[in-house]
Amino acid sequence: MSQPAQKPAVVADTGPRYTESQSRVSERSRSKLAERDLFLDVLSSTATKREARSYLSKFILSKPKNQRPSTFTLPQVRKGELVDRTGVNLGKFYLPVIAVDESPVFSQAPVQKPFINEAAEPLHVALVVIREPHSLGDGTLQNVGRTLSQLSRLGLSCVVVVDYKHEGIVDQQRGNILEWKKTLVEQADRVAVGIEHHGQEVRRSDSLIGVSNIGDQLLPSVKVRGRTYVTHRKGLLAPLRKGLITVIAPLGYTSDTQTITLVDADEVALALTREFAGIFGTSSPQEDPITVAERFHALQKEVSLDRIIVLDPLGGIPSTNRPNGSHIFINLEQEYEDIEEELLQPKKNIFINSTFHGSSQSPKSSFSTFGGSNPISKFAEDEEEGALSSGDQRKTSTDLPDEKAHLRNLKLLRNTLALLPSSSSALLTTPEEAANSGKRSTSHSLRPGVGTRSQQNPLIHNLLTDKPIFSSSLPSTRLGPKTAQRPYPAAPTSPTTFVKRGMPVTIIPNPRVEPWLPPSPSSPATIQLTDPRIDLPRLIHLIEDSFGRKLDVEDYLNRVGNRIAGIIIAGEYEGGALLTWETPPDLSHCTGDLDRLVPYLDKFAVLKRSQGAGGVADIVFTSMVRDCFPNGVCWRSRRDNPVNKWYFERAKGTWKMPDSNWTMFWTTESIMQKNQTFLDYEGVCRAVIPSWAGKSKVVD
Repeated sequence: MSQPAQKPAVVADTGPRYTESQSRVSERSRSKLAERDLFLDVLSSTATKREARSYLSKFILSKPKNQRPSTFTLPQVRKGELVDRTGVNLGKFYLPVIAVDESPVFSQAPVQKPFINEAAEPLHVALVVIREPHSLGDGTLQNVGRTLSQLSRLGLSCVVVVDYKHEGIVDQQRGNILEWKKTLVEQADRVAVGIEHHGQEVRRSDSLIGVSNIGDQLLPSVKVRGRTYVTHRKGLLAPLRKGLITVIAPLGYTSDTQTITLVDADEVALALTREFAGIFGTSSPQEDPITVAERFHALQKEVSLDRIIVLDPLGGIPSTNRPNGSHIFINLEQEYEDIEEELLQPKKNIFINSTFHGSSQSPKSSFSTFGGSNPISKFAEDEEEGALSSGDQRKTSTDLPDEKAHLRNLKLLRNTLALLPSSSSALLTTPEEAANSGKRSTSHSLRPGVGTRSQQNPLIHNLLTDKPIFSSSLPSTRLGPKTAQRPYPAAPTSPTTFVKRGMPVTIIPNPRVEPWLPPSPSSPATIQLTDPRIDLPRLIHLIEDSFGRKLDVEDYLNRVGNRIAGIIIAGEYEGGALLTWETPPDLSHCTGDLDRLVPYLDKFAVLKRSQGAGGVADIVFTSMVRDCFPNGVCWRSRRDNPVNKWYFERAKGTWKMPDSNWTMFWTTESIMQKNQTFLDYEGVCRAVIPSWAGKSKVVD
């Protein structure tokens, strides 16, 4: 009778131990899995050495001030001090281990003391807005939480604003405010639990936002003031400095009665942006302006809001000429008004309407005001029509997403980026795309082709590179699935839009007013480099800095004098392109056929400090092929030019010209079926004589 009674006691004793051990193993497994996923996402990114250096210089964590890189000194150990209870002398086995970076290294150069930055490192922050979390499953939220925890481990602290049912809040909040609060808190808790699932500490807060009765804006275009504001700056920053992720429900308390009220999530995001940017609403008239300025600069140095991330089931801003229907990159300074106008237009079948891009031979009809991508003449028109007829699923006028929602996202990104430095950027994508951390592409084929790569997480990639996954200047035929009309492999598309405040683009002459047409006796070329609209010294500096050569200015002015088709300038001469109308060698300029004049890219230049960053080259190239020469343009490049890989991806075709050191590129459709056009292109590319000073003037 005694033995049966003892068995349950043994089971009860060992059960908790087994469960606790199993829990520890499960926790370690999750930690190792998270480490593996993070490494895979980092390694799968296409970060170049330049991008890696930029990321490390910005986000690498410095050593705390109290950690001096002094020489490690072993403690004095008396004889017999490290003797185990078993009597075994362990020697130095348990002495502190010398760190790897403190160990001796073989170096013939003098060892330099590491530089210690005594200044406090700014807190790098990403502001994340999650739309409609109630429509997302727990698994998706957990995968989104994994990505956010990875961003935090990579040095980018996250503040998450939960947006739930934006429409109808005003009508609901009067009678059912407590019910709304309960629902919002539940959704915020779901997001927090999804992040905590991966071992990341989270703080959920619904008491950081205040609401005042003053809603007037000092500047309508830049929202430096608003009804919403952050009540406790230290309460916002302290958890972030400790490595926590903060999740905020869109709830606020009135400044006069401390009554809880529902707040628009976008207003909460703007309030957080103003706080992170160090913008305070008002200051006392008696306060010293110098003191105000010093306080403002101190607040700016404390926090750096580097990313605005919006996770919306609708995805990126819609585009008319992308296979996935989304813009890849938006330069707000150049394109905001055009995209806003497009979104405000009545619903129509914009995804299969070909009247915007390349539907006519006339530059007037083929010019598009819709920016952010790369319609190259009739580049993909036939392919797109074939794809549609073969059952390629695309959005039509009957199932277009809500334009108001897209416009709301666009305005939020514009309003937040307007308050931040030009280095800040924004990313708009779907929760599913943000949740693909650690998920690998189902296709294991590694077919050669431009843009072919494994599936990537757009958030991780953007943090490491400050770029979209795909370049915005890539032709639309380089993106999308492989079809019968597109037999070569292409990169998988992503409903993600990368947004920057960017830079203005100046095009002379403006193709909206004066289409770029070949000169004729009745309409000769009117553009000269001495035009007062062109800053010639800055243009020359741009060309010389980009090419690393001195330009023979006089010779160059004589060569392009009456041939200039137009000039594209990005920003303050950070990048640009000079295009000409060239005459084929066998054609007389006076009596020849004007239809055979060749549109030629004579100079494409980007300042060295802007190369590989900011998308300057993409902006200039897109403007050229979309706005200026939509029916095609040609150019040449030395065979050993490192930029050729970039050209190869964007050209419709290339040809290494025999008996020369030149490679010819073009964006013209079906040039191989136009024998005379091809011969004219080749003749021009062979005949143009460089205008470099000194020995570089010799033809390559």
